[in-house]
Amino acid sequence: MFGDIMGMMGKLKETQQKIEATKNRLDTVLIDEQSQDGTLKVTLTANRTIKTIAIDDTLLADKDQLEDYLIVVLNKAIEKATRVNEAELGAVAKEGMPNIPGMDKFL
Repeated sequence: MFGDIMGMMGKLKETQQKIEATKNRLDTVLIDEQSQDGTLKVTLTANRTIKTIAIDDTLLADKDQLEDYLIVVLNKAIEKATRVNEAELGAVAKEGMPNIPGMDKFL
């Protein structure tokens, strides 16, 4: 019995290390998004950290349009990054979980 528990604890620790390594790797995965007309472009990591925002000079004349574009483009980029993040971390967590009956319902 204790061997099983120790084995599961070891597996959980290994999974935790893999999750941390995956989080670090996701800092290097870049997500690009832009407005339909290409006047606003953003890049963020799969961990949802903004890396760059590029604004065309034509947008600087219309504050309201710029704000609208920022909201739309950033939300789309965050949504994409979240999907990548959850898929990657979910795969690592599911792969590393010990075989506990019924746990697959939660992953």
